[in-house]
Amino acid sequence: MKKINWKVLIVLLVAVYAIAFLGSVFTSGSVNSDWYQTTKTSITPPSFVFPIVWNILFFLIALSIYFAWTSPKAKNLSTRKSIAILFGVNLFFNVLWSLIFFGLRNAQGAFFELIALWFSIVALLILTYGVNKKSFYLLIPYFIWVTFAGVLNWMIAF
Repeated sequence: MKKINWKVLIVLLVAVYAIAFLGSVFTSGSVNSDWYQTTKTSITPPSFVFPIVWNILFFLIALSIYFAWTSPKAKNLSTRKSIAILFGVNLFFNVLWSLIFFGLRNAQGAFFELIALWFSIVALLILTYGVNKKSFYLLIPYFIWVTFAGVLNWMIAF
């Protein structure tokens, strides 16, 4: 059994949740707004579901980064650089979606941005599959949820 590097894990958890907090700044004020309440679809889950799901997903994302980063296959600088860049780009797109959809209230723009977010998850899945299978499997719920969010976003935008 491999020893947990608590320092790395805690740094990653703090970093991922700091980014999640940034996205929530755009989301929290708009979820109860008239705009969102009259815009959301009939298959949109109740509002209380989203923070629960996203907290779980961000925890899984942080664990995924941890397992990829500490994997024996990620000891070289090139692989670690790829991990850092792809996860960074993905988390940037995650926050950007919240800004465009909730902050700017632009469902069409958010949908096209969500396509970039979705492809960044696919890129992460491809990368992590070759680096660490645990890291790969931890991202599958995120992929499924963002795919579902894409359906909801599409239904609102078009």
